[in-house]
Amino acid sequence: MNVALLVNPAARAGAHTGAATQAAERLREHGVRTALVSGGSAEESSALLRTAIDAGVDAVAVAGGDGTVRLAIQEVAGTGIPLGIIPAGTGNDFAATFGLKELDAVAAADTIAAGATRDVDLARVTREDGSTEFFGTVLASGFDSKVNDRANAMRWPRGGSRYNIAILLEFLTLVGMPYEVEFETADGARERVVGDLVMATVGNGRTYGGGIPICPAADPADGLLDLVLVRPAGRARLLRLLPRVYRGTHGTVPEVVMHRVRSVRLASPGVTGYADGDPIGALPLTVDVAPRALRVFAPAA
Repeated sequence: MNVALLVNPAARAGAHTGAATQAAERLREHGVRTALVSGGSAEESSALLRTAIDAGVDAVAVAGGDGTVRLAIQEVAGTGIPLGIIPAGTGNDFAATFGLKELDAVAAADTIAAGATRDVDLARVTREDGSTEFFGTVLASGFDSKVNDRANAMRWPRGGSRYNIAILLEFLTLVGMPYEVEFETADGARERVVGDLVMATVGNGRTYGGGIPICPAADPADGLLDLVLVRPAGRARLLRLLPRVYRGTHGTVPEVVMHRVRSVRLASPGVTGYADGDPIGALPLTVDVAPRALRVFAPAA
């Protein structure tokens, strides 16, 4: 097997470099021919990965977090080329979806060498200019995208605690934002929601922010997306809601509405959407499901 192993030196955490070296050495011990692919920016890394794929590889692997995984997803979606993940980022939510988050570089490389794969869905974002991009976990907009803005600007602390601190700080200025949300439900019905929302989130996976189960029932292989809408309430009430969000039990709160959807269009002036932890574009954005668009190396059931 020939593997192109992508490592992005522009990633926010530094552990990915050592993890890539360890994973490559382990894969070679298994007889897997492994070439490291590394660019000085996200754009350069993507271009180098495309070149490696065009040259002919059997699989692609990523050493990094959700943002670096998303770079690889753009290149392998719909190709049948399997993707391996060496979790070495801040959140690693996509890795968690497949039971990989807690694996070290050697164990994650062993999973790739074992060869067991799963076919899973991706979410596809279409911007107003017609350009498209895939994501694997969650698209956040509203309060949670503002949290991402703040967390990405923070240099300390590292890891998931940075996201938790950003949530608490954003609560100080929390207000509802005007939204128009149009979506197609699982049974093909069309629905529309207009009014102020605190946030509107679309999940292919369950978690974001390093393990927060914002879409607790999401299944990345069911051909559907999970839409979570949160209506405004007093800051004190929403603050009390936070522990339920961390437990994934917020779906029963009156201010929270969840839908299983095939597609959704989110519109709100001045709001940026974040997907897999990185900005993906200003609203309005349309998100639809791309069934079984990605093949992922995962531990055998």
